[in-house]
Amino acid sequence: MSNTNTEYTNVINVCRDIFSKKTKDYGTAWRILRPSSLTDQLFIKANRIRTIQETGENKVGENIEDEFIAIVNYCIMAIIQLREEGLEDLELPKEQAQELYNKYATEAFELMQRKNHDYGEAWRDMRVGSLTDLILQKIFRVKQIEDNKGKTIMSEGIDANYFDMLNYAVFALILMESE
Repeated sequence: MSNTNTEYTNVINVCRDIFSKKTKDYGTAWRILRPSSLTDQLFIKANRIRTIQETGENKVGENIEDEFIAIVNYCIMAIIQLREEGLEDLELPKEQAQELYNKYATEAFELMQRKNHDYGEAWRDMRVGSLTDLILQKIFRVKQIEDNKGKTIMSEGIDANYFDMLNYAVFALILMESE
């Protein structure tokens, strides 16, 4: 598992670096987005990945790895929007945005460790396409929960699905790196 921890940390560091650089470029303009809008952004990214995987064509030229990185970062943004209800300012200081990113990246890492233990690193034997499908499935679940005004009868909440999507995207990036 120590190899997984290192690989996971390396991927998150790349994602964090991109988040940090984009925060310098754009500020926290993403704060205007409602969680449902972030869910739609996740859908756009995951659907593009699946289309490229199915057709073998990439006409835009941006690689699939960048889209998985975007999924990680959009998931963290969505979790911040859901969990940090007391934040009133749309524009956060860069340091505060980074602290929140780190807080939820750490929570995702800890969740991965617990699930990875129980599931015995089953993701290592999965195909990247299957991880894409699982991300899309989670997106559709989140959309349904959002349409139900966040109420569930016996399912995990929206944030749990964002954490799972984030971790699936990290796993996909790890698998793609080892190919």
